[in-house]
Amino acid sequence: MVVERKMKKIILTLSLAILFTGGAFAQPGGLHLRSESVLVLDAEQGRVIYGKKADKIRPIASITKLMTAMVVLDAQLPLTEKITIKSADVDRIKNTRSRLSVGSRLTREEILLLALMSSDNRAAAALGRTYPGGTKVFVKAMNNKAFELGMGNSLFVESTGLSSRNVSTARDLAKLVKAAYSYEMIRKCTTTAVHSVKLPHKKRSLLYKNSNSLVRRGVWDIDISKTGFLKASGRCLVMYAQILGKPVIIVLLDSWGKNTRIGDANRIKKWMEKHRHSI
Repeated sequence: MVVERKMKKIILTLSLAILFTGGAFAQPGGLHLRSESVLVLDAEQGRVIYGKKADKIRPIASITKLMTAMVVLDAQLPLTEKITIKSADVDRIKNTRSRLSVGSRLTREEILLLALMSSDNRAAAALGRTYPGGTKVFVKAMNNKAFELGMGNSLFVESTGLSSRNVSTARDLAKLVKAAYSYEMIRKCTTTAVHSVKLPHKKRSLLYKNSNSLVRRGVWDIDISKTGFLKASGRCLVMYAQILGKPVIIVLLDSWGKNTRIGDANRIKKWMEKHRHSI
């Protein structure tokens, strides 16, 4: 039985390797993308539709938060438990701001929502800090999860993505997005367009918006979405979306123009629709 289980594990690992590495990249004519690393993947068949520097290791900024969410949900921590934002959650790396002031108290589910939909860094830090064993144990769990998913070119050092030492590749992130799709909570949180938060010490509710304008506009059929940005990473975007009725994973890394990642996503969608009979 032990040998049989080992053989099944080896077969599964080889299948995943073939799924995400087989064949040379397709380079469709007429599709010119400005993001430095790109992977467009048929999510059902694992077939690469388009690839560009998909194995180059890069900082991934807040795409990190998808891994953060999976580790939290894997631990089955109570989503109704109240979590207080503490000074330890304040960004000391990039000194970014947050409207979640120290002392704010929300449920774990709402903190998860703010971390995913609007990429709030204090929310993501609090999720790691309140993990059983604390932040160090949480980061170890992140890297264990990456290993489990076959993300061999990825490393995580903290839960927010503020550190440029959180790195991955477009190919590895396609595996991350595919895995994230299996979590209903992540699908729900990353595709919520707007959310209002009422804090006891605030007179007015705080309105949060999704960091992906494609989600806010509602013109795409998106199941998973996450944006990221650091100077070191450029602007990043990953999505699991339905195009021509088929599930497609899109990974765009290191887009320096403010609207480049959105423009590239739209260019991919239009190209696929135009060449629907040949891809």
